[in-house]
Amino acid sequence: MKFARSVWKALVAIKDGLVLLALLLFFWGLYAALALRPVAGHVREGALTITLDGPIVEERSAISPSQLLLSGTAPEKEYQARDVVRAIEAAADDSRIKAVVLDLEEFPGARQVHLTRIGAAMDKVRAVHKPVLVYGQLYADDGVQLAAHASEAWVDPIGGAVVTGPGGTQLYYKTLMDRLKIKAHIFKVGTYKAAVEPYARADASPAARENLTALYGALWEAWKADVKKARPRAQIDLVTGDPVAWMAQSGGDMAQAAVKAGLVDKVGDKVAFGRHVGDLVGHDRNGTAGAYQNTELAQYLADRPAPAKGKAIAVVTVSGEIVDGDAGPGRAGGTRIADLIDKAVASKSYSALVVRIDSPGGSVSAAERIRAAIVRARAAGLPVVASMANLAASGGYWVSTPATRVFAEPATITGSIGVFAVIPSFEDTLANYGVTTDGVRTTPLSGQPDVLGGLSPQVEALTQGSVESYYRRFLSLVATARHKTPEQIDAIAQGRVWDGGTARQIGLVDAFGDLDDALAYAASAAHLTTWHADYLGADQGGWQGLLQAMAGTDGPGESHAATDVTGLVALRQQALGLRMLADLQRLTGVAGAQAYCLECGAQAGQGGAAAAPTGWLALLLRHL
Repeated sequence: MKFARSVWKALVAIKDGLVLLALLLFFWGLYAALALRPVAGHVREGALTITLDGPIVEERSAISPSQLLLSGTAPEKEYQARDVVRAIEAAADDSRIKAVVLDLEEFPGARQVHLTRIGAAMDKVRAVHKPVLVYGQLYADDGVQLAAHASEAWVDPIGGAVVTGPGGTQLYYKTLMDRLKIKAHIFKVGTYKAAVEPYARADASPAARENLTALYGALWEAWKADVKKARPRAQIDLVTGDPVAWMAQSGGDMAQAAVKAGLVDKVGDKVAFGRHVGDLVGHDRNGTAGAYQNTELAQYLADRPAPAKGKAIAVVTVSGEIVDGDAGPGRAGGTRIADLIDKAVASKSYSALVVRIDSPGGSVSAAERIRAAIVRARAAGLPVVASMANLAASGGYWVSTPATRVFAEPATITGSIGVFAVIPSFEDTLANYGVTTDGVRTTPLSGQPDVLGGLSPQVEALTQGSVESYYRRFLSLVATARHKTPEQIDAIAQGRVWDGGTARQIGLVDAFGDLDDALAYAASAAHLTTWHADYLGADQGGWQGLLQAMAGTDGPGESHAATDVTGLVALRQQALGLRMLADLQRLTGVAGAQAYCLECGAQAGQGGAAAAPTGWLALLLRHL
């Protein structure tokens, strides 16, 4: 009896402790929500400071509670391109804002289309004679592009700038797989569909090399044109032609070399930069050395909400890899996005639909689910416009086909009209260690695909036939959308990737334009004079808003930004390691045929649980 009472007391104590812990967590969360939420109406007269200590993305990724509480590190901050643009453009007409400051000290980077759009917003501020100042430690290509649009760009004395241009290393595993006796059964359509090459070759095929040479050349020319237009004195050829000689002219001082090449204007540490900004907008006497009067991005956006007058135009974002299920935001779950579109149509609250695409593609079945929902929106009478951001390739192009008009930008990567599937098998690997397989089958498909004993000829034939069927459907969709024959589309398809400019010339897109142009066209098609954009599924309020705020708070933590060339190299090596893991996952974990553009570069994103994929390949791969 005494033992039972002791156990009971222990259980009560544990219960009381858990209740106390729950109360502490509740009040801590309540405090965090109140303390971290930007308060509108508190914009200080001075500078608008935008600290880009995270990547610029099309759509911010969802943060799961387990990711935040159990990972041991804070999730990476992300900044939506449209938020940055809206804040900068609003500052141009705001009498309280005397200057715009971009802090790029820990800027990990962004893609070209987003950078070009932000640069145009910076130009609008400069056009009304307000200074735009940029500070950084190590400027890479993306930082150099933003600095080009600044009225003053500063670099830290121990920093510098480096311009590398697009391109780099792709990993190939054929030799390793041969050594391990792993077979990669590859099924594809498209001469240029290079997504399967890492598992089939030890190097790039001539077709893939030709395609990437043309693509990267176009993106490089677009980057140089944007930088030279904004900063004519920038000596890009000097920096890239002979970087060793360029550095030697400044005695190895990268910061001075950047100034002499016209990439930046002044050398100074952050305190000196802050004091200079203070001279322009007012010093913060209560702050630390170099503090100046300013308002941060989140607080300014809270004070200047997006317009909400007039009729609403729905904007659905297809961002990141297209996957089956409810994944996202930040990853394009086919079920989630299709449901968003269907609910928007059913609500009858929207006059038009704009599909904003920033995706290298992914699951065919998920892309088709999104496309079908867009078709239903058109059938309900909504004008539908597609707006391509950095990427709208493969499955990303698939979902654009129902649009009445497709907008892209010169640096958009699109096309990659092709389909593939990869199934590994390990029969030779096991045999090498004395493991064999045997069994009884009632049909040629029993136990297939057998990744341990090998794929049967019937499975290989069915899988290739399924991939070819998907490709014919892809061609048919594009041909109908572009008013061409499937044969004409096949001639420019075959998995080939195109830059936005070339895509417009060959008829894959209709016009150059950013998201604002697509919205304006949609408004015109819907005969609207007053309208506003409503981004579906982008509400970051409630629990998700709290998680985003917690992830974005300043405090102790490891910076993942490069501060010198060695750090930049290290980051790129880490990226190669992550790419190896992603390639392995794609080899072993993909369920179903893929309309995916490997050469476009997948964008990282967090997703939710995926629903069971459909189709012949998915049915087979459920046995893996």
